[in-house]
Amino acid sequence: MDREARRRFAVTTARGRFAPSPTGRLHFGSLVAALGSWLFARSAGAAWIVRMEDLDREREVDGAAADILATLDAFGLASDEPVVFQSARTALYAQALAQLERDGHAYRCWCSRSDLEPFGGIHPSSCIAPARERPAAWRLRVGSESIGFDDRVQGPRRQDLARDVGDFVIWRADGACAYQLAVVVDDAAQCIGEVVRGADLLDSTPRQILLQRRLGLPQPRHAHLPLALGADGRKLSKHEAALAVDAHDPLPALRAALQFLGQPSQAERNVHMLLSRASRAFDAARIPRKAAAPAAFAAARNATS
Repeated sequence: MDREARRRFAVTTARGRFAPSPTGRLHFGSLVAALGSWLFARSAGAAWIVRMEDLDREREVDGAAADILATLDAFGLASDEPVVFQSARTALYAQALAQLERDGHAYRCWCSRSDLEPFGGIHPSSCIAPARERPAAWRLRVGSESIGFDDRVQGPRRQDLARDVGDFVIWRADGACAYQLAVVVDDAAQCIGEVVRGADLLDSTPRQILLQRRLGLPQPRHAHLPLALGADGRKLSKHEAALAVDAHDPLPALRAALQFLGQPSQAERNVHMLLSRASRAFDAARIPRKAAAPAAFAAARNATS
């Protein structure tokens, strides 16, 4: 990151983002993440941007990216800057990989899942598979790192990366940058000061903090929101045909999402007025930590139908 980028980062510490994957339509759980990140940024007077995480082309659904962006716009959650697509940023990620390799933090690895079964799936400190004809992945050397951080919603967290994760993939064998490296590079390049997302990504945060340290990048603050659960008690997912929100009638779902985040209900009949009032009344301390039980979530699901 150059000097000018660091200067901008220093004065935009609340700058936020929403980074969906184009694998389906926007559902209530995604709306909670989008609205939550928007509220954190807007309540602090900061910019909010959308980044499309479209590196996994096999899981991408045709037209999903455009549909997600149109739905966000209907909900009053339009990006303050042009939307960035990760698939167009491979050269930037390759520079970061080259830096990690040059500094001795990354190495090529041919290990498969079956190779790691004797180790409980946790990768040891070096590749244990022989070099093969197929392309290798790249892994980050974890060493003995134990990473802690203070989450604004979930509280203090710590993870022993060597014990719980092991050396992890940062560049896939199919030639695509892995999620952990891409998100770190993009958050720094876009001067994101506060990462607000679902609690299902809590375990990824220590890996990303380690990458930020190895690359000499700033570490943003974090706030991991409670997950929205379906009637079966599992996280709502685009891959499980979760109920999509209705872009033609956004107010019920917006009110349900505010309630889900523990925020005061808003009676405005206009999306932009509702969001403006919600941002002024936003209190992060009211956000619950735990995922919603199916019974508590039933009203929110009905509101989106």
